[in-house]
Amino acid sequence: MTDVTLTLAGETVSLLPERALYWHRRSTLIVADAHWGKAAAFRASSVAIPGEMTDDDLARLSAALTRTQPEHIVYLGDLLHAKAGRSPRTFAAVEAWRARYSHIEMTLVRGNHDRGAGDPPDDWNIACADAPVIDPPFAFQHFPAGVAGCYALAGHLHPGAILSGGGHQNLKLPCFWFSRQIGVLPAFGSFTGTSPIQPQRGDRIYVVADDEVIGVGG
Repeated sequence: MTDVTLTLAGETVSLLPERALYWHRRSTLIVADAHWGKAAAFRASSVAIPGEMTDDDLARLSAALTRTQPEHIVYLGDLLHAKAGRSPRTFAAVEAWRARYSHIEMTLVRGNHDRGAGDPPDDWNIACADAPVIDPPFAFQHFPAGVAGCYALAGHLHPGAILSGGGHQNLKLPCFWFSRQIGVLPAFGSFTGTSPIQPQRGDRIYVVADDEVIGVGG
C-alpha cells in the first residue's frame, strides 16, 4: 500500500488507497459514502447483485484500521444506503465487524441517504449527528460546502478523475479532491460508482489506483 501524506489546513493527514483519510494528530480515520446495504436494496427490487460487497468493504476498512490504529472513525454521511438495504445479512456482517473494533469511537455525520435509511442500530454504538461536526481546523459534513473558519471535509459527490493516455484512451479513477476551503473524499463503498469532477486551478487531485494514491494535479 502506498499512501500520500500531506499538510491540509496546517494538519498532517494521509490519503489511503483504502479510500480513507487519516488525521494524525487526532488519530482519526475519515470515510465517506460507504452505502452499506446498497446491494441488498437492489436485490429487494429483484435486481441480481452479488452479496459479498459489504464483506469486501469491511475487510478493506479493517485493513485501514490495522495500518493506522485510529482511536476514532468519522463517517461523512451515507453510511447506509436505503431502508430496503437493512437486510439481516448486511446487519449481521456489520455487527460482527463492529464487535471486533468496540474500542474505537465512531461518529456518523448524517447525509441524504441516512435520512431515508435511518440511523444505524443502537448496538453498533455509532454516535449520529447532523452536519457540520466541528473539530478544528476541520468541519465534517456530507455535502461539500464552505464552513466559516474551518476547512470542510465532505463526501456526497463520489469524485472521479479522468486520466487521458495514448491512443485516445481514458481511465476514470476515484479521487481525493482538495480545493482552497473544501476537501471531498472518494466514495468508500465498492458499489457506488464515480462522477467526473471539474477542478479549478490550484486544486489538488489524488487518484486511487489499486494499492496506490497518486497525485495528478495542483
